[in-house]
Amino acid sequence: MIYLWAFLVGGALCAVGQLLIDLTSLTPARILTGYVIAGVILSAIGFYGPLVEFAGSGASVPLLGFGHLMAQGVQKAVAEQGLLGCLTGGLTAGAAGITASLVCGAIAALLGKSHDQN
Repeated sequence: MIYLWAFLVGGALCAVGQLLIDLTSLTPARILTGYVIAGVILSAIGFYGPLVEFAGSGASVPLLGFGHLMAQGVQKAVAEQGLLGCLTGGLTAGAAGITASLVCGAIAALLGKSHDQN
């Protein structure tokens, strides 16, 4: 049953993003940024944590989950280090995902060929 909820919640989050791309003039970059900020806000008000517990990877893998991860990292770092944790907590919490995306991007750049888009 947990797989079904993960699929439904993750699919709903992605469907909302696709609708935003199709029905608005927002660029994908603005939607991406909005999703991350929404994850931070929903985490700050205490809504996203229970959603992650309920839906598992369906809520933690999309961009909202990245915002949630960064917000949790900042909360933990501020509790441990004080105000300086506000600057370091998000990057510390998201370091593995950021590193993975950079490494995958570098590998794709080395293996792929760039083409003129015109």
